Amino acid sequence: MRAVLTMAMLVSVAHPALARDMLVTDQAQYRAAAKKAQPGDSIILANGEWRDFQIVFSGTGTTDKPIILTAQTKGKVALTGQSNLRLGGRHLVVSGLVFTRGSSPTDQVISFRRDSKTLAQDSRVTEVVIDGYSKPDRRAEDIWVALYGTGNRVDHSHFEGKTNTGVTVAVIRRAGDPLDNRHRIDHNYFGPRPPLGSNGGETIRIGTSEESLSDSHTIVERNIFDRTSGEVEIVSVKSGGNIVRENLVLSSQGAFVLRHGNGNLVERNIFLGNHVPDSGGVRVINRDQIIRGNYFEGLAGKDFKSAISVMNGVPNSVINRYHQVKGARIEGNSIIDSARITLAAGADAERSAPPIDSRFDHNLVAGTKGADPFLAEGEIGGIAFAGNVEAKVANPLIAKGVEQREVKLERAANGLLYPIDPALAAIGAPRDLVPVKREEVGASWYHSPAPEAAFGAGRTISLGTNASLADAIGGAHAGDTLALAAGTYDVAAPLIVRHRLTIAGKKGAAPVVRLTGGGLARIESGGGLRLENVEIDANALRADASLIAVAAGTAPNYRIALAGISVRGPGKAARLDGITVAPGTFADAIEIEGSRFSDMGIVVAGAGEQEAKGWYPVEQLTIAGSHFDGVAMVADLLRKGTDESTFGPWFAMSGSNVADSGTDGASLRLSGAQHAAISGNGFTRSAPVVVIHSVGTPDTRITGNRFAATPAPRVEELAYKGPPRAVLSGNIVEARP
Repeated sequence: MRAVLTMAMLVSVAHPALARDMLVTDQAQYRAAAKKAQPGDSIILANGEWRDFQIVFSGTGTTDKPIILTAQTKGKVALTGQSNLRLGGRHLVVSGLVFTRGSSPTDQVISFRRDSKTLAQDSRVTEVVIDGYSKPDRRAEDIWVALYGTGNRVDHSHFEGKTNTGVTVAVIRRAGDPLDNRHRIDHNYFGPRPPLGSNGGETIRIGTSEESLSDSHTIVERNIFDRTSGEVEIVSVKSGGNIVRENLVLSSQGAFVLRHGNGNLVERNIFLGNHVPDSGGVRVINRDQIIRGNYFEGLAGKDFKSAISVMNGVPNSVINRYHQVKGARIEGNSIIDSARITLAAGADAERSAPPIDSRFDHNLVAGTKGADPFLAEGEIGGIAFAGNVEAKVANPLIAKGVEQREVKLERAANGLLYPIDPALAAIGAPRDLVPVKREEVGASWYHSPAPEAAFGAGRTISLGTNASLADAIGGAHAGDTLALAAGTYDVAAPLIVRHRLTIAGKKGAAPVVRLTGGGLARIESGGGLRLENVEIDANALRADASLIAVAAGTAPNYRIALAGISVRGPGKAARLDGITVAPGTFADAIEIEGSRFSDMGIVVAGAGEQEAKGWYPVEQLTIAGSHFDGVAMVADLLRKGTDESTFGPWFAMSGSNVADSGTDGASLRLSGAQHAAISGNGFTRSAPVVVIHSVGTPDTRITGNRFAATPAPRVEELAYKGPPRAVLSGNIVEARP
């Protein structure tokens, strides 16, 4: 017996680091386990909610015995409130965690460094979920996953619903840190990311301009990008030697952009735009970029969001501007049913260096509705064309090296379109592309919560005039409708709306909501409001107020719809505005239809964002069939700055009438809008329509309007010096009597 015990003790001494599973149930137990973790050990977080948990996970494992941090049951450990995770050391693995219902207290949710001196190497984050874990103020920046160090991997994880500024997954390359990163980002599901309304909404960024002339050698492969529409750069490559391959991009606004750095490879990716506005493919900048074997279908983007755009550069460019395209190889791609291929994109007085020493070979091209997608915005003699085939168009832009012929396509077993003619087998994207499937990516055990119910999708709650609207809203759920009977409803203080709700007059009723002490409603986090067939009587108000005020910190992106409503204000002097939004908030859409507004201030006050960083308050503002009489302005919409990374704002106004309106020299003022369509409206005895172009290539169309005793519309350019960029046609301008 003594000999056996002696032998056991010797074995114990020889193998002191036998693998252990350490289940911990609170933060103190975790910290104790983390201090003693050895190679092969697993720290297991007990199922449940871990609130305000700032995890520091460090140590040194080995290739075959990493130190592991995981959930007791994958998906059953929720990190909420002010939580985050820092990894430092080598051969660390994190899995099974879910970040939800909160936001990081710092500028990173998961960081591959414990501190500035302790980076992670050869470590992995796998099957981790970050869903809606956004800061309430969209201007507050953070990165969901920050990759430092070398040899790290992020895979089979789920990222969705980022609404504040900052990259979803970023490779951080700082002077003094290792720059040859060799990270791998693969088999992840990048779910919907709505437009940010500013620069800083990338899904992946590899490096920054400061260190962009060195190679990172990061691989981004076999991920799904599903409606990742934060800004014009979905994947922003700002370093060299990277590979972006075999990813699937679905209905996403923006493009993969080779923004800085040289010698990158973009191959065998599949872009399915489904004709979503601004859906794009690949934008090419810098030297020796290879774009080959990709498949582009149904992309509606133009300019920088084209299926393929090859940019002009800046001569002797500084590091953070646009280096000239040289040595690009664009070969073996299929560009089908897509709106645009833009060459020498962005050519202007500054970006005057055209692409040189570049080739466009063996690509298959078929534009949308039989149109020629090629557009040259500058000199393209530095691009050689050879072996390309284009579905026949009447007046092709490229004659040499692009054969015009009849092209018939059919879907193959992989779901992609290929030419029927066997003679074209070697043209366009390869036949062996295999689109990544949803079940291959993300955390297999995780399913996103159902989105909040749409307007009108819930219960209908009937209210009489003796009911309290405030109490009814307090007891309502997302998607519910409060149906008002005929009569008058008094509102003494703004109603607090925290769900997507509808307030509507019953069919045949004409309810009046009388405001006696302030505005009608205040939208707070998670809220949204539709008003329908209701009269708002604000004649008694004597102080400045807003009909609908959007509170600071309202997230995620909200929506307001007004249909068939009538608002009577106390006059311009008392300044009842219609919809006012706090800086830092953002609406997907504000829609006004068939409504009347009189004797009030600005109906949509959207000029609160004063920082010159491209912020704006609403992606799409639509007005149709409405009347404005004696209002300060129909809308005042502002987007400051000159950054070109956003899609909007989009503004449309049609079939409406404006009378005796205007202040500060305008009855409608749009500054920095990227898309404006003002058609079929009447303006009488009012200040002019003023449109100010500040950035990008704005599309402004003012057509078929009547201006009676109203000045003609005015379009101003803050920087652009070329020919007029707005379309003004079919308008009738009648002089004042």
